[in-house]
Amino acid sequence: MRRPGMMAGMMPNQVPTVSVEQIPPGAFLLDVREDNEWAAGHAPGAHHVPMHDLPARIAEIPTDSDVVVACRMGGRSAQVTAYLVQQGWGNVANLAGGMWAWEAAGRPVQRADGSGQGTVI
Repeated sequence: MRRPGMMAGMMPNQVPTVSVEQIPPGAFLLDVREDNEWAAGHAPGAHHVPMHDLPARIAEIPTDSDVVVACRMGGRSAQVTAYLVQQGWGNVANLAGGMWAWEAAGRPVQRADGSGQGTVI
């Protein structure tokens, strides 16, 4: 059984990590940035659960598919990845370089309001 808990104390360099190019097809992309960051630009098809909401919304994270966690640069998502591993997820990885790496790789970024091309802030 998974229980919410504190994410503090996790070591980001000890978590599974993937590059943009290594994201498995069909992976659940979990964006843990704040609402304003998400609204400015996010990956199409990503799922938004801000880091501070994760313990209360952990049931939204699938256990039967690959999960890739993203933030702006990779720090917050590394903490969330470590937390999910601690909670029993074996199929989770941090996105190296975060959404900045996603955008730099030429992947699409969309605004939450649908008004056109988004940007990573």
